[in-house]
Amino acid sequence: MSVSDRIDAVSRRFKRRSPSDVQTLVLALLAGSVAVAVLTPLLWVLNSARSVPIDRFLEILLRQTTFDILLNTVVLVVAVTALSILIGVPLAVLTAQTDMPFRRLFTVLAALPLVVPSYIGAFAFVSAFGPRGELATVLAPLGIEQIPSIYGLGGSVIVLTLFTYPYVFLTTRASLLSIDGRSVEAARTLNHTRLAAFRRVTLPQLKPGIAAGALLVALYTLSDFGTPAIMQFDVFTRIIYVRTTARQVDIASIFSILLVGLTVVILLAESRIERGGETSAYVNRGTDRPGVVRLGRWRWMATLFPLAIAALALALPPAILLTWLGRSTPELAGAAVDFQWEFAWNSVLVSGLAAGVSVLAALPLAYLSARGEGRLASLPERASYVGYAVPGVIVGFGLLSVALNVTPFLYGSIAVLVFAYVVRFLPQAVGTTRSSILQVDPQLLEAARTLGKPPLAAFRKIVLPLVMPGIVAGAALVFLTSMKELAATLLLRPFGFETLVTYIWQVQEAAVYGQAAVPALVLIGISALSMLVILGRERYDVKE
Repeated sequence: MSVSDRIDAVSRRFKRRSPSDVQTLVLALLAGSVAVAVLTPLLWVLNSARSVPIDRFLEILLRQTTFDILLNTVVLVVAVTALSILIGVPLAVLTAQTDMPFRRLFTVLAALPLVVPSYIGAFAFVSAFGPRGELATVLAPLGIEQIPSIYGLGGSVIVLTLFTYPYVFLTTRASLLSIDGRSVEAARTLNHTRLAAFRRVTLPQLKPGIAAGALLVALYTLSDFGTPAIMQFDVFTRIIYVRTTARQVDIASIFSILLVGLTVVILLAESRIERGGETSAYVNRGTDRPGVVRLGRWRWMATLFPLAIAALALALPPAILLTWLGRSTPELAGAAVDFQWEFAWNSVLVSGLAAGVSVLAALPLAYLSARGEGRLASLPERASYVGYAVPGVIVGFGLLSVALNVTPFLYGSIAVLVFAYVVRFLPQAVGTTRSSILQVDPQLLEAARTLGKPPLAAFRKIVLPLVMPGIVAGAALVFLTSMKELAATLLLRPFGFETLVTYIWQVQEAAVYGQAAVPALVLIGISALSMLVILGRERYDVKE
């Protein structure tokens, strides 16, 4: 067969392909390109670690300080996750299955700590309980000259627990609201006490929900940079940031690999727990809800628990911020630049760009995953979740290295910072968009195409309006989380480009807390918008 005959044969085979096959191929190429782009920072970090000489690699890996940092990180994650479960699960039970007064109010209060960025909570706690904090000032006239230090492991655990336990609370409460009450009542008829029925029937059904919340807490704690840095507690995120800013790439890359390894261990552990919960849980759920647990004389005493948590997580940080707002610090004037509303605009600008790029990148990923056939169709979507699981400091380090070595013309530009936000928070847009696409009947698109509409026009006129609510929700989530991202912003912001979080960090380091009050309150207000969506969908099936 001649060359021309072979070309004609290939051309005929291509022409015989249906339009849907070609569209699927194009969609797969787009989704694959997005997935590869999202994986670029992590792949570069792996390559940086691979380029370290083996003797240097082992020398860094086997240091005592490396072991200490690893131990600190593991202990912090375990302690925060365990305490979050101990707080979140009882609060979920109290608000979902008991006759505690004001359950609706306490449900809202228990979820609201998510609106406070943990690093703002951290230096609010330092200002309140530090060596020269508000508590020390109050106790000094009483002859108490020294109070226990808030710095270190203890302070980090307290702050991170207070601002992450709502993840466990929300997922556990959702599981409680979906439990079939008939299984619980059946256990009671077999002479089981209410506690025994909870342990044998309810708790196994709650395991997936508790595991999901615990996973979010563990990943957040593992990736958090601001709180350990403020509390002067050495964990991987803090050391990676310090080494990256000092241009010690070998140490930063090796510690990044160790941190990624811990992330994988957490994901595998959660998956194992979830599978165990699925095999032991009661699957055939009905519509009956379990009966309300009567607390009797403990009914009002039970309110002290959510009140104490709300006082520490919700009342203390705003009170400290308002205290800073009412104080002047003339002796520290000039230690940091004055706050300008341009910083807020800069935050809105880069976060808005990240939201727009994310929803555009999410469309091919979500559509291929929802409408594609086979396991490979969902592979690009699953790959996009890597950036969400990997800590922001690693994404920042990876992109900083890429910009310096591969694309120096982009170094120090807004484009790199926006791309970091997209890598970190793209799954939020993918998840909401995919859920909306799954609600659209595929036959609507086929009907439009049979009427002669081109595929792109049919998608734009039929599918896009129907999935627009999910796209908007995803964009809002990406915008709000980008506004609060600290580590990647500090590493990748252009020179002289200040945002709300970089300004807060700058004045925190200069100890000019009064100047942090306004931007911190603005951030909390913006973060509160995200909770309106969650709390707006909250179902209160039990009457007060």
